[in-house]
Amino acid sequence: MKKWIIISILLVALIVGGLAAFGYLKIMKPVVPEKTDLFIKTGTNMAQLRQQLIDEKVVSDISAFDVAAKLLRYENRVFPGKYILEKNWTAFKLVRKLRSGDANPVRVTFHNVRRLEDVAGKVAPYIEADSLELLNAMKNSELWKKYGVTDAVFCHIIPNTYEFFWNTSGDEFVERMAKESAKFWNDERSAKAAEIGLTPCQVVNLAAIVQEEQSAILSEQPRIAGLYINRLNQKMLLQADPTLKFAAGDFSIKRVLNYHKQIESPYNTYKYLGLPPGPIVIPEISAIEAVLKYEKHDYIYMCAKEDFSGYHNFSKTLSQHTINALKWQRALSREMRAGN
Repeated sequence: MKKWIIISILLVALIVGGLAAFGYLKIMKPVVPEKTDLFIKTGTNMAQLRQQLIDEKVVSDISAFDVAAKLLRYENRVFPGKYILEKNWTAFKLVRKLRSGDANPVRVTFHNVRRLEDVAGKVAPYIEADSLELLNAMKNSELWKKYGVTDAVFCHIIPNTYEFFWNTSGDEFVERMAKESAKFWNDERSAKAAEIGLTPCQVVNLAAIVQEEQSAILSEQPRIAGLYINRLNQKMLLQADPTLKFAAGDFSIKRVLNYHKQIESPYNTYKYLGLPPGPIVIPEISAIEAVLKYEKHDYIYMCAKEDFSGYHNFSKTLSQHTINALKWQRALSREMRAGN
């Protein structure tokens, strides 16, 4: 009897040992055929993830994944996000990566954006939230208030390159933008704005105009900013053509005419004193810095140079400005005739 008991125990031990060896070999087998970016959507369960691995041919042996998932108790711990899987990863390494929730960040860059729709369109391809969800979140004033933002949203979206987790929602994007804005407007920048006599949002407002003057020469931006600050300080109308284009809803206007100056809009700086109600575009950091570090001078007029170089002619008197403007208008007329 004892002999059969010993034999039975040995057999069980052999079976268990064999199964353990089989399981070990199974989970240590390379199953990721190629380097792959795996995107797991929010709310995905284990059954859905398993099917996704099959459909997208992420693993070469789904049974090895099953064994590793069971051994590592990866059942109700499916974390969403982007996961970069390396070639020849074993089932064990794959499951350990997914089970940890250690998702890889994505780099998101957006520049040259005029509207919130443009921001949504540039960001959506890189995160889980689609453009509509992003747009709705950015237009939700109550959401912004949660992060202390009560003025123009355009003042708190800073074009730059950011790292996000792929499963970022629209609300989380707004939260991040609010935090980045607060970080950007540190004590040093806030102090510079105060020295000029502007709030951070007013700086952004003016920076939008400076940027939209379409100077091809970035080095001119501080001089343009100085010109508008001179006008503000002298209580002069800004008479900024970009604000008329915004009021008309057409940034493609090349030549502002007298009827544009009659548009009834609080953004018409030919009619209303001071800065418009809010930024006309979402300005780049370079334009914001141009305002904060504006060039001190006596210019109060500017006009594009007649050589179409992108530079401007600056002047201190209306008589000189009139001469410069006439040169530009003649050059533009010749260009338009030549185009016809």
